[in-house]
Amino acid sequence: MDFEQLLVSYFNDDTNSKVKEACLYALQGKGKRIRPRLLYSVLEGYHIDKNIGNDFACALEMIHTYSLIHDDLPAMDDDTLRRGRATCHIAFDEATAILAGDALLTKAFEITSKNPINNSIKAINMLASCAGINGMIYGQTLDIEAESLKLDYEQIKKIHNHKTGCLLACPLAMAAIIALKNDETVNKWYNIGIKLGLAFQIQDDILDLISDSETLGKSNSDIENNKQTICTILGIDEAKKLMLDLYEECENEILSFKDFDAKYIFEIIDSLKVRKF
Repeated sequence: MDFEQLLVSYFNDDTNSKVKEACLYALQGKGKRIRPRLLYSVLEGYHIDKNIGNDFACALEMIHTYSLIHDDLPAMDDDTLRRGRATCHIAFDEATAILAGDALLTKAFEITSKNPINNSIKAINMLASCAGINGMIYGQTLDIEAESLKLDYEQIKKIHNHKTGCLLACPLAMAAIIALKNDETVNKWYNIGIKLGLAFQIQDDILDLISDSETLGKSNSDIENNKQTICTILGIDEAKKLMLDLYEECENEILSFKDFDAKYIFEIIDSLKVRKF
């Protein structure tokens, strides 16, 4: 069973409803699946069967998708295009989109709570922490509060580290937990993920400036809403340099793990560097 089939299979026994339909609609958009791929790459790098991480990989994608559904709502970014299709609240309606996001978030913890590995509770705690009020949600809060403010680089970096970085750090840290690595190693992976998230977000901001909505598969809402980004603070050339420096720092830190085969995660990072959407 490939990842796409696995992802939707968790809903096979659920009662048919409009909300279930909306969940599947949102999940089956043309996502990059970066978070699951990162989790699998770390497990493979530690020579662990990646299928052990299936529940956590799918939970990550469910939480990421829920966050996109809610982020696109009129009360947030008010976007109409996501993953090359109408956003969930446009394809269905606002109430259904809210419930679909709630359902995906809940489903993520339903499936991980059934996972039999010995350290599943620690991995679930990492997932909740990264997605919750001090993680991704805190970043979203800062982002909303910043809409009427003039920000400097450190303030925008703080938003990105939480809103984007936490959910990219999570798969790396969870995989290290599943691999039974010590807390120091888990924390190191988490910090690598935060840097990776900042590089990824800077790249998103650059692509928003140089690409159109059709290429990106989503609305250029940050530009339309005159949101400040690292590109607007530093300029696009300096932002590109910072992005590449961050990717290189991540790679160097990954190479410092003596018991880790980096080829799997480097394949992902290399693909991120050249992505166009």
